[in-house]
Amino acid sequence: MLRLITDFDGPIIDVSERYYRVYQFCLEKTRRSDQPVQELPKAEFWQLKRQRVPEKQIALNSGLDEAQGKEFAQLRRKTVHTEPYFKYDTLAPGAVDALLKIQQAGIDLAVMTMRRIRELDYAFQMHDLGRFFPENRCYCLENDYVKTRDIEDKPLLMARALEELPPAADIWMVGDTEADITAAKNHGVKVMAVECGIRDRTQLGLYHPDLIVKDLSAAVDFILNS
Repeated sequence: MLRLITDFDGPIIDVSERYYRVYQFCLEKTRRSDQPVQELPKAEFWQLKRQRVPEKQIALNSGLDEAQGKEFAQLRRKTVHTEPYFKYDTLAPGAVDALLKIQQAGIDLAVMTMRRIRELDYAFQMHDLGRFFPENRCYCLENDYVKTRDIEDKPLLMARALEELPPAADIWMVGDTEADITAAKNHGVKVMAVECGIRDRTQLGLYHPDLIVKDLSAAVDFILNS
């Protein structure tokens, strides 16, 4: 059996608009009423995120001072994964077609994400994605899980998945961050990084995935052709 384990945000869901709206909100909330700020255009903001520029630095680039930068970063952390902003998430181009292709090819498909159950359910309903992932193929965080760092939490999910899922002769992981690459490599799973998510090619390359491809469609094509 061939299995594909895919991350959710990045390969399947484009979170750039949500992150940008939260950036705008935090900038507005943190600035003083008489303070001029330079709101970054979305493309520039997203490029900084993809280069892993720290939140505080993004705040400074936008005209906030040092103390405000800290406040901005804290507010952003509290806000970015809250219900009102999930509606800004959109489907990544070609993702649904890629999932259909996997399904039609009879490849065992699982999702592994740092979203909590309620956050994943919300997206499943909003974008009709539950049809691709039965409950026993969903690996996410409990609603009350206390996160540490994705790069530490995600390998724990991978360990659980490998223990619970039926054995597969061949397994690929697809993801868009260092946490995905680390989770796969720690457990001897082959990993493809996609360039359509929250890290650029340079950042992904630092963690040495087996392959870097454009998006989920390219990852699926590679698996089907090899």
